Amino acid sequence: MTTPLRIGIAGLGTVGRGTLKALRDNQDVLKARCGRALQPVAVAARDKRKDRGVSLDGVRWHDDPLALASDPDVDVVVEVIGGSDGIAKALCEAAIARRKHVVTANKALLAHHGTALARAAEAAGVTLAFEAAVAGGIPIIKALREGLAGNRVERVYGILNGTSNYILTAMREHEREFADALAEAQALGYAEADPSFDVDGVDTAHKLALLTSAAFGCEVNFAAVHMEGIRHVSLADIQFAEELGYRIKLLGIARQTDYGIEQRVHPCMVPLEDPIAHVEDVFNAVVVDGNLTGTTMYEGRGAGEGPTASAIVADLVDIARGRGLPSFGVPAKALRPMTAAPMERHRGAYFIRLMVVDRPGIFAAVAATLRDHQISMESVLQRGRAPGEVVPVVMTVHETEEAAMIKAIDTIAHHDGIVERPRLIRIESFERRP
Repeated sequence: MTTPLRIGIAGLGTVGRGTLKALRDNQDVLKARCGRALQPVAVAARDKRKDRGVSLDGVRWHDDPLALASDPDVDVVVEVIGGSDGIAKALCEAAIARRKHVVTANKALLAHHGTALARAAEAAGVTLAFEAAVAGGIPIIKALREGLAGNRVERVYGILNGTSNYILTAMREHEREFADALAEAQALGYAEADPSFDVDGVDTAHKLALLTSAAFGCEVNFAAVHMEGIRHVSLADIQFAEELGYRIKLLGIARQTDYGIEQRVHPCMVPLEDPIAHVEDVFNAVVVDGNLTGTTMYEGRGAGEGPTASAIVADLVDIARGRGLPSFGVPAKALRPMTAAPMERHRGAYFIRLMVVDRPGIFAAVAATLRDHQISMESVLQRGRAPGEVVPVVMTVHETEEAAMIKAIDTIAHHDGIVERPRLIRIESFERRP
């Protein structure tokens, strides 16, 4: 086919603008690689008068994004409006119903409606592509669907939110508490005025739900993701972690267990010798354990105009070449309901920080509680002595079941002399497969 692939872009924010620029700046190399031109023909946004730093010459303007779905000159709709419902969902559904391909960077939409949209696209004979929805410029969806297609994936995990990773890096490198590091991230434009989606783990959970489906061939199940953020991580936790040989990272982890597929997002203490411990600032990284390849790791910028536009254009190239791939790696009709492993059945090691009044007998009571819940201590740290004052005490414990650990923490929180709820961070020791 030599006719141009005609593209309509819904949303002209950072990503939409970047996509339009990328299609124009790289038009020669894209045409050479596809054998046909990738031609932006229409855009939709709210304010035509706004200067977005990119020329709109040669493209039609639509005030209503839904007009792109009915535009007869548009072959593929690029949805970069955002939001899990509303106009973004309506646009994708309308475009698919009119047999137009859809490329989206909208992880929230797909986390909630990805299975239904993929099945609708398959029934209509069009492509639903979303490389840009997970880890920005890292081609991890393509890796799972294509490069690792011959593998049985055993585990996928990674740093999927650059804002949280930047905050944790700034806390460690500049010895700042969470609130100060967050304010810096907001001043630099890395964090929104309302940072909840980033720092509370929601953004990571959206992306993990998509990775899980692509890795294990199951329906997207965002509701089954166990989710915790980084607000409770203190500078003291980060410093104790370093002293113990760990670094704290917010990770999304999905793996097959005896109880089903485990999906969890939370701060983790990662051994310093693990490569993912050294992925810093706004960078993302994803690790895949396959039964044939062993461990493979993918690192790069997880957000921003250029990296996200790169991922969108990669999907457009596939469509232009006529490569219609299943959205989640297997035919949408074959996506099976996911059996979710209960978080309370998770087994692992733990870091516990206690704020205690420094007086005799308190630690003995804590140790007795752990013993009663069949939890074995590995190490204990206390910096200095301050009789009668509040001091931090840190413990690590050997592998145990989550349910027992939570019950023990609930009991310890009510001990006399414990001045705040104990802080719990899971320890992850990722054995790299050869």
